[in-house]
Amino acid sequence: MTKNKILICTLLALACGFFGSYIKGQITLMLQSQKCQNQPWGFKEICTTWVAPEAMRQGTTRGLWTGTILGAFVGGLITRQPRSHNK
Repeated sequence: MTKNKILICTLLALACGFFGSYIKGQITLMLQSQKCQNQPWGFKEICTTWVAPEAMRQGTTRGLWTGTILGAFVGGLITRQPRSHNK
């Protein structure tokens, strides 16, 4: 049973990490791209291309860490055994 708990926690943590990475990457990219909105058309495209790689790197890294930690915590809560009350 212990191997199943570890497998469930690991898979849940990884799934949440990858999901968090994707979502945070998209959010960070949108926020960074807003800085380029006041530029004329040609410069706007160059600005967006310039900020995109760094925004995606920062966002996906932060999202991966946060999602993995939260996923592991939730996985631990789901698979924990309730304590028996011996008197």
